[in-house]
Amino acid sequence: MTADVALKNPQQLYLDWERAHWASQEIDLGRDREDWARLESSERDLLYWVLSSLMVAEERISTQFCGLVLAQDDEEEGSFLSTQLVDEVRHMQFYARFRNEVTADPEAIAGHVSRAREVLVQAHDRLRREPQNREAKVDFVTIYHMVLEGTLGITASHFLLDFLNENEHLPGFVDGYSRIAADEQRHIAYGSWFLREAVADDEAMAEVVRSRILGLLPAVAESVSPPSEGAWDVLGIESGALGEFGLDALTRRLNLIGVALQPPA
Repeated sequence: MTADVALKNPQQLYLDWERAHWASQEIDLGRDREDWARLESSERDLLYWVLSSLMVAEERISTQFCGLVLAQDDEEEGSFLSTQLVDEVRHMQFYARFRNEVTADPEAIAGHVSRAREVLVQAHDRLRREPQNREAKVDFVTIYHMVLEGTLGITASHFLLDFLNENEHLPGFVDGYSRIAADEQRHIAYGSWFLREAVADDEAMAEVVRSRILGLLPAVAESVSPPSEGAWDVLGIESGALGEFGLDALTRRLNLIGVALQPPA
């Protein structure tokens, strides 16, 4: 376990946010339009899949996050959580701009977004109704910060940015997505801090975190499986590498907050 590692608190993370501001409309997508037209169909299919998944996550969190802001324990936490809500809307604006200005095929992604149904919605509804319920808050943070961003988001950004950088594709998307990935590292840091505090205050919260993650692992495995076998060749990685990377990232984060995937004997 590494639960004694120092973690930034919400006030420190808020100050980090002030120093890292960026604007979605200022990213230069000019060359991306030319690059998109030259991509192989297999590369475009992979990027459609990734962009669809990213927009699903951002659409959900940008509309299902106010409950966590209202569940703040103090002013400092509320200040940071407000910046996270702003970040999520900014991310959605960037993805929508890339979709509309570069891929020129909004319907290919909009259909995927409209079909998305996630446990995050139910967890948010519970937290909105019971903002003082510690278990409800722990559950929501586990789903979003540990699974959506701390596992799926990190995995997508790691492999996709490597692929695009190595092939010198879509520099505007790389710029924007790299900024988004930096934002998400800040969000994950908050989630790690909050969950570690919650588990330290009440050991029963460790089981809340563990049960939720174990219940979501099958969905996580499905989410990091590309849409076709050929996608592995496009990425230049072995089958199963995405899942292995994601599980490793999740395990490291759980160690930070003092929770093991398997309960102690």
